[in-house]
Amino acid sequence: MRQRSSAPARVVAALALVCGFLVVVVVVAVSLGGGGDDGSSHHHGVVQHRDEDRPTPKSYIVQSGDTLTSIAHQTGVPVVRIVALNPGIDPQILVSGEKLKLR
Repeated sequence: MRQRSSAPARVVAALALVCGFLVVVVVVAVSLGGGGDDGSSHHHGVVQHRDEDRPTPKSYIVQSGDTLTSIAHQTGVPVVRIVALNPGIDPQILVSGEKLKLR
């Protein structure tokens, strides 16, 4: 009996591997925000500064469910500044009712 050549199977397997790799790259790129420019003004990973018209409050009272990131977003004060102004706080455990200095 004559043995069949496995060259076509090897080519198909190599193509399947390359296609699978490309699918993984596209999925990761889209999930990280690299899906292309659709004309919108969203800039993922870019720090957006607050409007200068909005005054920075002196302090903030922590609400249930708040995080430093959500507080920074609401007030326009960077997380690093909030932590620097409040050295005694634990960024992982914010207590409702706790007063944070913002300036």
